[in-house]
Amino acid sequence: MTRGPVDLSGPLDGVCYERRSDGIAVIKLSRTERGNSLAPHMQPILRAIWGEVRDDPAIRIAVVTADGERHFCTGFDVSEAEGDEADEIFNDRPLAEAVHWSPHQNRVWKPVICAVQGLCVGGGLHFVVDSDVVVASRNAAFVDTHVNVGMVGALENIGLAKRLPLGTALRMTLQGRDFRLPAERAWQLGLVDELVDTPADVFPAALEIATSMLKNSPQAMARSKQAVWGSLERGYGEALEAGWDLLRGHWQHPDFTEGPRAFGEKREPRWNPDPDAREEDTD
Repeated sequence: MTRGPVDLSGPLDGVCYERRSDGIAVIKLSRTERGNSLAPHMQPILRAIWGEVRDDPAIRIAVVTADGERHFCTGFDVSEAEGDEADEIFNDRPLAEAVHWSPHQNRVWKPVICAVQGLCVGGGLHFVVDSDVVVASRNAAFVDTHVNVGMVGALENIGLAKRLPLGTALRMTLQGRDFRLPAERAWQLGLVDELVDTPADVFPAALEIATSMLKNSPQAMARSKQAVWGSLERGYGEALEAGWDLLRGHWQHPDFTEGPRAFGEKREPRWNPDPDAREEDTD
């Protein structure tokens, strides 16, 4: 099935997208009548949103959240697993061509914060394991049900194994709906980074973290994120070499000199959001 480009300026089916004036993009799952589940038509929408977040220098941070209090995301809607749109998802293609739900799958190197309230199931875990910081309310819980519906738990589950003890990741994967990881235990084990009391507290807490990150050099954060995530795919020595290359590549960016200069002059830095800017291009 061939699709045209997604128009992000109009209403989006199942997703709300807001570009705030402060440089924070808010991506909200908005399908409350279906537990904020993921439908096939939503993947092109999310791919377009992540593409804009990735490529637009005016966007500095992204926050992923959801409508309602009971469900963050109940995973892929298996009732929509047939038809032309579903065939686009279940087509036999390489990963990079087939899956575009999460920031990591769309090569977004800007900071991404996931704000979870209520139940997070299956495909909803894409957003959790591929975000940089996870905020959750105490009513949140994490479940994986791939094996219950005859599907292989792989992508989200590999992400779980990077952020949880192996046994817990495997219990979620192999017990399916019979094993539910509550928010407080997820926080103790490291899947959740900030635990708040109520669903109403989740988005403000995520926004507070995002606002704090806005103070920092966008390009320095992007390269730092690449270094840390890249280290998960390499041995220690190789990761250090890759990190060194990212560090050296930043030396010609204007932010590399602006930071120390602003500190010495006791003023707020004036960051350059253009990742391709070079010191010689500035006055």
